[in-house]
Amino acid sequence: MKVIEVKTHDREEFIDITSAVENVVKESGKKDGICFIYVPHTTAGITINENADPSVKRDILMAINKLIPYTWEYQHSEGNSPAHIKSSIIGQSVSLIIENGRLVLGTWQGIFFCEFDGPRTRKVYVKIL
Repeated sequence: MKVIEVKTHDREEFIDITSAVENVVKESGKKDGICFIYVPHTTAGITINENADPSVKRDILMAINKLIPYTWEYQHSEGNSPAHIKSSIIGQSVSLIIENGRLVLGTWQGIFFCEFDGPRTRKVYVKIL
């Protein structure tokens, strides 16, 4: 298992970690298998989506914030309930196929670390089987 460290700079942001995960796959020497990517945080997540146009990640964050606003009658005393909810909706893990030593991703797809309670230093676990 490898750990990728992600430093976030904003309260919310999507950070493209595709290259970092591809490096883990390359270093593993595995030609075929499965790449598991897991985020061990309750206020962050991981997703796969378009990485060609930056407006896509902005649109996703805008829509999520409209659905889960920061001001509401949340009960959690730390004040970051929206981040916990967003993390649960996005999810903490994805799995990808490895074929011929490369991740199988669509033409426009990338892997994004999703920060919902930053800025922070976060971890992403990558396991190749």
